[in-house]
Amino acid sequence: MRDTLREKANALPKSPGVYIMMDKSGEVIYVGKAIALKNRVSSYFHGEHEPKTELMVSKVASFDVIIANSEFEALVLENQLIKHHMPKYNIRLRDDKGHPFIRVDTREEYPRFSVASKKRSDGARYLGPYAGRNVAHAAIDAVSKAFGLPTCTRQFPRDIGKERPCLNMHIGSCRGWCLPERGAGEYSEAVRSAITAFDGHAEKLIADITREMEQAAEEMKFERAAELRDRLRAVRELTKRQLVISGARADTDVIGFYRGEARSCFVVLHCIDGKLLDKDFELIDTPIEDDSEAISGLLRQYYLPRETFPRVILLPGAPPDAQVLELLFTQTAEHRVELNVPRRGDKRKLVETAAVNAREETERATTREEKTRKTIEWLQKAMALDAPPARMEAYDISNTGSEEIVASMTVFENGKPKKAAYRRFAIKSLESQDDYHSMEEVVTRRAKRFLDGDEKFSPLPDVFLIDGGQAHANVASAALGALGIAAPVFGMVKDDRHRTRALVTPDGREIGIDANPAAFALIGTIQEETHRFAVEFHRERRSKNVRKSKLDAIPGVGEVRRKALLKAFGSLSAISDAGLEELCKIVPKNAADAVFNFFHGEGEK
Repeated sequence: MRDTLREKANALPKSPGVYIMMDKSGEVIYVGKAIALKNRVSSYFHGEHEPKTELMVSKVASFDVIIANSEFEALVLENQLIKHHMPKYNIRLRDDKGHPFIRVDTREEYPRFSVASKKRSDGARYLGPYAGRNVAHAAIDAVSKAFGLPTCTRQFPRDIGKERPCLNMHIGSCRGWCLPERGAGEYSEAVRSAITAFDGHAEKLIADITREMEQAAEEMKFERAAELRDRLRAVRELTKRQLVISGARADTDVIGFYRGEARSCFVVLHCIDGKLLDKDFELIDTPIEDDSEAISGLLRQYYLPRETFPRVILLPGAPPDAQVLELLFTQTAEHRVELNVPRRGDKRKLVETAAVNAREETERATTREEKTRKTIEWLQKAMALDAPPARMEAYDISNTGSEEIVASMTVFENGKPKKAAYRRFAIKSLESQDDYHSMEEVVTRRAKRFLDGDEKFSPLPDVFLIDGGQAHANVASAALGALGIAAPVFGMVKDDRHRTRALVTPDGREIGIDANPAAFALIGTIQEETHRFAVEFHRERRSKNVRKSKLDAIPGVGEVRRKALLKAFGSLSAISDAGLEELCKIVPKNAADAVFNFFHGEGEK
């Protein structure tokens, strides 16, 4: 086979292009680019290679090539094909869905900051990306508090002067924008200051606030001076907490890379005006490419999905495609992006710092992985399994009496939650509470989806973990057995302090886990996460139904109008507070009359 592939590679032209390696089933397992296809592809089938590269080559049954007009075109095409095929042996960062933005539309009279999954061409300003939705929300909360911006559900200018200020103003976290004496101009100034803080230019903001505070004190406007003093403290605290956490606001990013035997680490340090603000890093499987090629691939995967680039990227070494990579980033960013390999001075020290961080993160992760591996090996012995349970699925039922019976399925791979594989179920076969039949339905539906070839439910886990005791485990095991699936099933049993104390088999054999702290912590984490996911879904379903049923009780309000009202006003409470004229802007007059009358004494009971 290798001789045939070598012969085919030797016949390739010395042109730039992309090569696509496939296994015997036709699946794409590796995509690469080359300045000269013949030289690059034939090198795989000559001589010896590193073990990981040799393993990949041993699985190659055929390959295709696409000739490009230039090295730049080959780079772009390689990136597109990797994104499409997600080949097993290409280096990969996590998906960019976990990097949201903060959105604000300054064209509005009273703009609010919100979290957005991605940028849109809607004229609004997008700040970020951020490391996750929780981080973005935390940043909004901190900045809103620092500048006294509203976090309540009131809408401006509609609600100005309607009610007394809420608790937020009295505790000093809001400047009381619902008061008539506050104006849109003052609000806009606060939003502009907040954007400046998000952008990482707090020094100028601190200087401006200090100057204004001192002037107020000189003019004996002590209340204003005290307000500015509190704001100054909040902004300084904001700076200390380093909420500027993304390259979107950095003028310089510093790249570090460390290659471990099994795991490697890619680090990005974000700097503004030479000051280190934050670190972003990702642990990855050690790639088959050498370090310079690996860094090229990681740079593309890190920056292109985010569509945000610093002015300068400092690298530990020049990748072979540095010039075309710089051109690609510059064209995408619509401003000059410079790739630089510093040899001395402060910039070189920053690159060395990034390398140290990459090494330490790799070593720390390796230690964690070793602990997790030993824990999973211990569980294998305790559960009497043939192999370590690398993939574990856990199930829980949540309901309030007979209302909205739901179930959750969580997935843990190698001791870590795999949230993309989580699944939620609404129980369909029952109208009253019955946890055993609910569990039977869920496990049956999950197994059938696998047997039907649904990729979202593949593969089966190495072990099923069921919230509850022997009876729950027995029901789940029987459901699997009825479909011809012989899989290990264990119940997760809690003690009187609501902590997971043991596992139990369908036939009643208990396995104590509290003697092994690591196993106790892992199983407890799995059970709590599964319970949280179930309860979250249950609350979401109840909330939607409460909202839906109340609006649907109004004559003339069907699904389309209900959605329009909720979209316009944001909540049931806001709809109930709306005036007739406001309602008429969203729905026809007869429907608006019905909604208004319903919430103002002529329909609501």
